[in-house]
Amino acid sequence: MTGSIPGAHDPAGTQVAASGSGEHRIEQCRIPAGAFTMGDASGDGLAADGELPLHTVEIDAFEIDATPVTNEQFARFVEATGYLTDAERTGASAVFHLLVDAPTADIIGPIAGTPWWIGVRGADWRHPGGRASSLSGLEQHPVVHVSWADALAYCEWTRRRLPTEAEWERAARGGLEAATYPWGDAPIDGSDGTWRANVWQGSFPAHNTAADGWIGTAPVRSFAPNGYGLWQAVGNVWEWCADRFDPRYYGVSPRKNPEGPTASNGAERRVLRGGSYLCHPSYCNRYRNSARSSNTPDSTMGNAGFRTVGV
Repeated sequence: MTGSIPGAHDPAGTQVAASGSGEHRIEQCRIPAGAFTMGDASGDGLAADGELPLHTVEIDAFEIDATPVTNEQFARFVEATGYLTDAERTGASAVFHLLVDAPTADIIGPIAGTPWWIGVRGADWRHPGGRASSLSGLEQHPVVHVSWADALAYCEWTRRRLPTEAEWERAARGGLEAATYPWGDAPIDGSDGTWRANVWQGSFPAHNTAADGWIGTAPVRSFAPNGYGLWQAVGNVWEWCADRFDPRYYGVSPRKNPEGPTASNGAERRVLRGGSYLCHPSYCNRYRNSARSSNTPDSTMGNAGFRTVGV
């Protein structure tokens, strides 16, 4: 994951509002009401991410997508509304260096601080690697290069919403209290003969062995669902949540249905959950139930998508 591409958002840009009439064709998982312990119980978290203190959260029952929103489903939204994503309007997005598929003239260059991310003109949800790429064969992969604002526009069209961070973690845990991963604490990397998520294998960021079958995104119904029926809550793509991000929030979070910090405490970044196909212990140990990250709401990149919740 990376920060914004320089010049990748036009604050003065206008956008046609999506109408709330879209058909959302993604299977739903019913998450029962109840309490759970939110935060890092395994001791693997990064202090700067604010995964502590552990705290009890009570969540009302809700329904959440079994999978992230797919390219096929997002295309229905775009075709019905004419919506242009942030990456399309500004003409560039962030692509992992091994996945760039674009003319040399489209390469803006590496992102400051994360040189494995390349700014690419013409990269967007239809062209995930750049102008020379397409969605052929990727219809059931998660949509990427969508900003938090793009995800909200899709939600408006379908009369749905993004999950709160607490709802996301409750759903990802699949009913397993204090487990590190959605399936429990078994290894993620196939060392016991089973691959459980789409993450990086090999030496990051130069060589991915693709031992789990994928270098980039995987189809949304790869591997196995968790106890609540969610597919790939960790790995594959980061998922936008509704909340603003503040690493100190867990210390003041309300017990009942927390919705994140308010704008008054200066929190403008938005929460991302679940990690992605780039997560590796040497770089991003965030393919865990409790792991947190964030980015600005206009940021777009080739490893972030979203799933939605019913209202």
